[in-house]
Amino acid sequence: MSHEGKMNLLNLADPKIKMLHVTWFAFFLSFVVWFSHAPLLVFIKEAFDLSTAQVKALLILNVALTIPGRIVVGILVDKFGPRHIFSSLLIIGSFICMGFATADSFEQLALFRFLLGFVGAGFVIGIRLVGEWFPAKQVGVAEGIYGGWGNFGSAAGAMTLPTIALMFGGDDGWRYALGLTGVIAGVYGIFFYFAARNTPKGSTYFKPKKSGGLEVTSWKDFYFYLFMNIPMYIALGVLAWKLSPTGVKLLTTESMYIMWIGLVALFAVQVHSIWRVNKDNLTHGVADIEKYDFKQVAILDVSYFVTFGSELAVVSMLPLFFLETFDGLDPVKAGLLASGFAFMNLVARPTGGWFSDNFGRRKALMILVGGLAVGYMVLSQVDGTWMIPFAVMATMCCSFFVQAGEGAVFAIVPLVKRRMTGQIAGMAGAYGNVGAVTYLTVLSFVDYSTFFMVIAASAAVIFFATMFLTEPKGHMAEVNADGTVELIDVN
Repeated sequence: MSHEGKMNLLNLADPKIKMLHVTWFAFFLSFVVWFSHAPLLVFIKEAFDLSTAQVKALLILNVALTIPGRIVVGILVDKFGPRHIFSSLLIIGSFICMGFATADSFEQLALFRFLLGFVGAGFVIGIRLVGEWFPAKQVGVAEGIYGGWGNFGSAAGAMTLPTIALMFGGDDGWRYALGLTGVIAGVYGIFFYFAARNTPKGSTYFKPKKSGGLEVTSWKDFYFYLFMNIPMYIALGVLAWKLSPTGVKLLTTESMYIMWIGLVALFAVQVHSIWRVNKDNLTHGVADIEKYDFKQVAILDVSYFVTFGSELAVVSMLPLFFLETFDGLDPVKAGLLASGFAFMNLVARPTGGWFSDNFGRRKALMILVGGLAVGYMVLSQVDGTWMIPFAVMATMCCSFFVQAGEGAVFAIVPLVKRRMTGQIAGMAGAYGNVGAVTYLTVLSFVDYSTFFMVIAASAAVIFFATMFLTEPKGHMAEVNADGTVELIDVN
C-alpha cells in the first residue's frame, strides 16, 4: 500500500481524520437510536401485553420509512450540506426516540417507531461528507470505516441497552434506557453542528442545479432512472400488505388499498419532479465533460440490494435459524452465535473499501459479490448434522463478503458525480432496504435452505451485472456557481 494511500486513524491533528471520527460516531448513534427497541422488545412486550403480531408490526414499521427517507435525505444533503442535515436528524430523532420511550399505548409505539425509520437515513449523510474530505486513493477505506464502525451501533445497542434497563430497574427501566439514547443523540447533534464542516478549507461544496431528482444526461438514462424507482414503490406496497389483515393486522384491507393508491400517486409526482429537473438537459443537451452514465448508479443500487439487503434480512432471522437447526441451544446462545454476522462490520467494510482503493473498483466488487454468492450457497447446506463451530465459521466467512461488498459499493459512490453524491448514496441505501423487504418476504414462503439459495442465485445474477461497471478514471467535472468548470481526480 503506497504511502499516499495510508491513513493514521490516531492522528487527530489531521483535519480529515478528525472529521472521519466525528462523522462515523454520528452514524453510530443514529443506528443505536434506530435499532434501540429490538433488544428491549421483551420488556416492551410485557409492559404493553403485546401479541406476536403487534411485535412483528413494530419491526416492519421500523424499516418502512427508511426507503423514502434515504431518497429525501440524499436530496437534502446535496442541497443544504451534511453539517446541517446530520445535526438536524440527530436532534429531531432524539425527540422521536423520547416519544417512543414515553408512549402509553400500542398506537403511540407504532407511530413513533414508524417515524424513527427516518433516522435510519442518517447513513446517507456521512457518505457525502467523508467523500468531500478524502482523496480518491483513500475514499474507499474512509467510507468503509465510516460505514462499518457506524453500522456497529445496532450491535452496541443490543449489548448495552438491556443491561442499562436492568440497572434502572422496575417496570420502566426500558423507558429510561431508550430515553438515554435519545438524550445522547440530541446532545451529539448539537456538538456535530459546531464540530463538522462540509468541506476542507478552501474546497467548494458543489450543489445540484435543481432539487427533486438525479440529473441524467440522455433519454436512455432518463427512462432507466424512472424504471429503477419502481422497485422502491413495490417494496413499500409489500410493507403495506404485510401490515394488512393478511399479515400482522395493523391496517384494514381498505387502508392497504388507500396506501397503494397513494404510492401510485406519489410515483406520478416523482416522475414529474424528475422531468422538471432534467427537462433542460434532455431538450438542449449537456457538454460532454459533464456527462456520466446512469448505468453506474443502477449497478451500485443492485449490488447494495444483495449486500446490505441480505445482511438486514439475515441478521433478523439468524438467531431463530440457529435455535431451530441445532438441538440443545437456548435463545441466549443462539443470539450470541448469530451476533458474529453483525460483528464482522468492524473490519469487513473497511477491508472492502481498501480492496477497492488498491485492486480496482470493478474487480473488487465482482470478487466480493461472487464470494457472497458462494457463501450463501454454503449456508443453504447447513443443517443439524453440522458441528456448530463449522456453521458459525461458514456464517462469519459469508458475512465478511457481504459487508466487504457493502464497503466496495460505497467506495465507488462518491466517484460517480460529486454534486449528487447524497442522492446517489440515498438511492443505493434505499435499495438495501428494498433487498431486505424482498428477501424477508421470500423467507415467509420458503424454508431456510431455500431462502439462502435465493440470495445466492440473486447474487450470481448481480455478479454478471457488475461486469458492466465502468471503472471511474481520470476526472469528474463539476461546475462552480460562477460557471467555471473544476476537475476532480477520481484515480
